[in-house]
Amino acid sequence: MMADLAIKVGVSFLVLFGVLNFAGMQTWLERKQSALIQDRIGANRAYFTWRWLGPFNWVIRKLGGLGIINALADVLKLLSKEDFIPAKGDPFLHTLAPFLSVFFALMAFAAIPIGPAVHLFGREIPLQVANINAGLLVVLALASIGVYGVILAGMVSGNNLATIGGLRAASQMLAYEIALGVSLIGIVICYGATDLSVIVQRQGGLFWGWLPAWGVVLQPVGCLIFMTAALAETKRVPFDLPEGEPEIIGYFTEYSGMKFGAFFLTDFVEVVLVAALTTTLFFGGWQMPYLSPEGFRFPWSSALIPVSALAYVGWGLLAFTLKVSCFIWLFMQIRWTLPRFRYDQLMHLGWKILFPLSLVNIAVTGVIVVLARP
Repeated sequence: MMADLAIKVGVSFLVLFGVLNFAGMQTWLERKQSALIQDRIGANRAYFTWRWLGPFNWVIRKLGGLGIINALADVLKLLSKEDFIPAKGDPFLHTLAPFLSVFFALMAFAAIPIGPAVHLFGREIPLQVANINAGLLVVLALASIGVYGVILAGMVSGNNLATIGGLRAASQMLAYEIALGVSLIGIVICYGATDLSVIVQRQGGLFWGWLPAWGVVLQPVGCLIFMTAALAETKRVPFDLPEGEPEIIGYFTEYSGMKFGAFFLTDFVEVVLVAALTTTLFFGGWQMPYLSPEGFRFPWSSALIPVSALAYVGWGLLAFTLKVSCFIWLFMQIRWTLPRFRYDQLMHLGWKILFPLSLVNIAVTGVIVVLARP
């Protein structure tokens, strides 16, 4: 019993460590990637020197020149700011709102498998915090609950502009949460499971001996709908109407210090969650093409390149990490390329385009599955 608990705690810390590092990396990536897009240098001057560090000062100056120490400067700045609660705001609910947002965003990672099972000391250790039969539904439910933190933040601040941001978040959630959920029914039909680990395992096969059986191959339209709707759920450009700094400032108008930092962290954690879900559902998860537990077998050769059990786990973790990193880069590229939608355009896209298209995708998928059944 204690051994099982220790294993779960260890896997939980591994997942939490990876997610928080991905989120922290984005504070640097967003600055540098936007600087490259806009033809400027970006963050490059946050550094410090201490006499007793000696030669390590050179390393710190180099890291500061790359902008990496800016993330540390951000944390120190937020920690040193005053925690302000407006006179018309409710102190308890004002504090609860950012906690709800970041807590449920992190909890959603519990059902996502990040690699194949590890066999150690006679035990099979799944690299998944909670192996839930309906893991897909649990992730969607937890991601939906996190939006209530945003709505609550806007409603309890006692600020009209923040209230407008909260109302926008509520309507945006309704518009895109339905399309997001319906777009995944095709995946459930194709793979016959809502357990994320089973979905990943069933993407390990090949079509015609060379094409990976990934979700994007079976559900290209569903993948496009899911990525669009999931990006809207992260409330980032071009879907950042609940914030809308040039217009209404946003739901976090009356937040400062680490409470604002919690909302800031939630945005990045949600981007990592969307990237991890896209990888898991549509791009094979931790599966690597032509790799099986026995080794690599490429379609142009019958030779088998054997790999050890530990190397197989390592390849799986590497594949998952690289896929998630690529999607984070893609979402950052979209964030700094497309302009913000108008509110009516946002609603039109969600209700009149994505939702009907997701229903058509289900109908077409069902017909194809029935006709292809032997």
